[in-house]
Amino acid sequence: MSLTVPPALLHAVETGPVDEEAFVACVRDSLPYAWETVSRVAADLAASDAEFADNVVPPPGDAERGQLLRAMASDAIRAGLERHFGVTLAFQNCHRVAAFRPGAAGSEAYRRFTSSRGQLLNQSPALRNC
Repeated sequence: MSLTVPPALLHAVETGPVDEEAFVACVRDSLPYAWETVSRVAADLAASDAEFADNVVPPPGDAERGQLLRAMASDAIRAGLERHFGVTLAFQNCHRVAAFRPGAAGSEAYRRFTSSRGQLLNQSPALRNC
């Protein structure tokens, strides 16, 4: 299960629209490692003039790796994180999350990062278990 949904939130969404802040809070509380990682790369991007900021440190364990994979694999979670942090996210392997500026999907840096070549260049024996 990706998210631990509080009963009050589950009841609210069963009877009406999803509150964006409540959804984001559920993601933050359910996937703290993923939240921390995305938060950090978004802050790094905001503090620089670079085209993107990325995480190159593997998760400390399988639980954290699983959180990051669940967050990046879910369109809804990923989009919620992008809206909340005001970034476009890209993902490689089991840990390399990158934050790009909004609208960067057409940029050369984004295309390089998300290309087949970029994926292959980011492989190493240490990452093959993910």
